[in-house]
Amino acid sequence: MKARLGAVLFGIGVLSLAVAAGTAYYVAPSVTKLPYDLTFCNAEGKPDGCLKASVAVADNATFMQIIDGKPTIQTGQLKATTEVVPQASTTEKEMTGDLAGEAVVWQAYGRVVRTDNGSDVSLYSAELALDRETAAARAWDKQFLDTDGEASDNDSVTFEGQTYKFPFNADKKDYLYFDRDLRKALPIEFDGTDKVNGTDAYRYVQTIPETELNTSSGSLSALASALAPPATTGKVTYSNTRTIWVEPTSGNFVKVREQQKKTFVPDQGGTVTLLDADFVYDDATIANSTKSAGETRDKLQLISRTLPIALAVLGALLLLVGLWLVLAGRRATGDARHRADGGPTPVDAPTRQEEPVTDERSEGGPLSDEIPPASTNWRAEDEPTVPAQRATPDEAEKR
Repeated sequence: MKARLGAVLFGIGVLSLAVAAGTAYYVAPSVTKLPYDLTFCNAEGKPDGCLKASVAVADNATFMQIIDGKPTIQTGQLKATTEVVPQASTTEKEMTGDLAGEAVVWQAYGRVVRTDNGSDVSLYSAELALDRETAAARAWDKQFLDTDGEASDNDSVTFEGQTYKFPFNADKKDYLYFDRDLRKALPIEFDGTDKVNGTDAYRYVQTIPETELNTSSGSLSALASALAPPATTGKVTYSNTRTIWVEPTSGNFVKVREQQKKTFVPDQGGTVTLLDADFVYDDATIANSTKSAGETRDKLQLISRTLPIALAVLGALLLLVGLWLVLAGRRATGDARHRADGGPTPVDAPTRQEEPVTDERSEGGPLSDEIPPASTNWRAEDEPTVPAQRATPDEAEKR
């Protein structure tokens, strides 16, 4: 019985070790990929695991707004909302060739509004392919970035680097991060670790020095005429200090801050500030982001670390217990067979050396199983103790 139970436990132990290895080397890598069925949240925040809009607010901002077709400079609070919507049908249809199974298509929408009256300040939309493992942009011939609300050749773009997510298990190293205004990727440097709403996060900083933007001549003329007469043209410069806090296991953003500046430099007269705003995720977005990132982190750690370790430990223990029971069962079977053959068992074997027993009536010789000679058992009372000698023939005649 012990041997059978031991064999069963040994087999379960081997199976546990195999499942542990499979979980660590096959299941875990498969879950650290962008899924195909990821969706954007509805108004009720459903379904579970969906992507929620992120909101960043800039207090006391200076910004340019087109009112009645003319550029004007305004001040007030701005709210920037970003929505990322996975496109499952487009992914299935368009991700072919080298992209098949390796990339997903996401659409992104951005809107900046004044909080005092809800009017639009700027809009953008984009569609791009993201690598399922690294979350970095992949080359795709149908990607676009529209910043003026009208389809045109200006929408052509080549996305690269990180955009709306960092890789799963992000490293403490520099990455490339795409900037929409410059329409290219620049380095974003690892800058340390912080706690955001109780969640451990890596801090990455991208510093973009003052750089001239590619602006159409018609837009420059309109800015000069409205904001810096008698100038007729000029240039627009842009700078930004972007700080992104990332939960490293999930690669999700938990907080974002962008200190943006745009300036119009006319060919005559002084410069004009087009944008001076410090955008930071609001409290609700930080709370949602840290909660979502924490849930994703816990699931990934359960599958990639906790479960394989637990199964490996359980398997090792079952192997040892099973092996012990098998060996113990074999010993018990061997002892039983030995007893059946008439041999002594460890229980029947003597535990000490038996001392010989002596007969006090003899001269100290040991007792034996031999029958004593009759002469020592039968004699008359008057018979001498020493046997008489047998008479010779001559002596017999004399008698």
